[in-house]
Amino acid sequence: MKKISLKALLLALPLLASVTAQAKDAKDIVIAVIPKVAVPFFDDCNNGAKAAATAAGVQYQWVVPQNTQGSTQVKILEDLISKHVDGIAISVNEPKSVESIIKKAMASGIKVLTFDSDSAKSGRSMYIGTSNMAAGETMGESMAKAVGGKGEVAIVTGQLGAANLNERIAGIKQALAKFPNIKLVATEGTEDDLAKAVSVDEALFRGHPALAGIFGVSQVGGPSIAKVMATKEFASKKGAVKVFAFDDLPDTIKGVKEGYIQGIMVQRPVTMGKLSVEHLIAQIDGKETAPKDIDTGVTVVDASNLNGYTK
Repeated sequence: MKKISLKALLLALPLLASVTAQAKDAKDIVIAVIPKVAVPFFDDCNNGAKAAATAAGVQYQWVVPQNTQGSTQVKILEDLISKHVDGIAISVNEPKSVESIIKKAMASGIKVLTFDSDSAKSGRSMYIGTSNMAAGETMGESMAKAVGGKGEVAIVTGQLGAANLNERIAGIKQALAKFPNIKLVATEGTEDDLAKAVSVDEALFRGHPALAGIFGVSQVGGPSIAKVMATKEFASKKGAVKVFAFDDLPDTIKGVKEGYIQGIMVQRPVTMGKLSVEHLIAQIDGKETAPKDIDTGVTVVDASNLNGYTK
């Protein structure tokens, strides 16, 4: 029997360690999911992700930024890298700000994907979420029909640098380009803060008395507009100004029921969270080596199908 030298054994140890690392038990895998900020939409993402993690038997962390600044998510990612988590899913606030840190995480062996909001140049493995350009185009076409193809419209968004919101806006503009008699008079940011959104809506109504429609492309858009229209000063705007919003939050659904909002672009946040965790685990296990982006779709919800749609 041929003897193995000590030198050969030492040289083989890194290879043996690598093989062992690939066979990591599920209970030792740590998955972290980072939303944009603490808002109800991401509660659904958390529910889907947590359920998938529990089903797979992996460790799960839900890490919520205290604000929408890109630097805040960078710090969170740095901390997760130092803790040697195995996988990270992130909904990006500022795409460029996280490019370098995501590349660093990937280079260190951590699997990283984006959901809901992408950073396409970061080197992330895949994006899971709504095709925001297509959803925005559907929203624009819905508004054009509601206002009869003419009039002034405005866009109320969240974080001005958010890729997903800007893609929705691009889709809206693409749809409105087909209607020369519709004029986009303003695009305002709210940082996804309800109080700020209310102030923005009030200013829009005062500054543009002939406004025919408002797009609420982030989740505070619908609730804030309904809240403003419910006041005595702007009560006459109800029904006269057509409103299309994103996401089926309770206050947005209430706005549809009460006639303040004409339609909602409903995403599938539970599915986003679930698929994010499942695909991270598959990548960590080496079962998914060439992942492709996944469009989780959108449903247009109005008074006619409010009680019959599914996420």
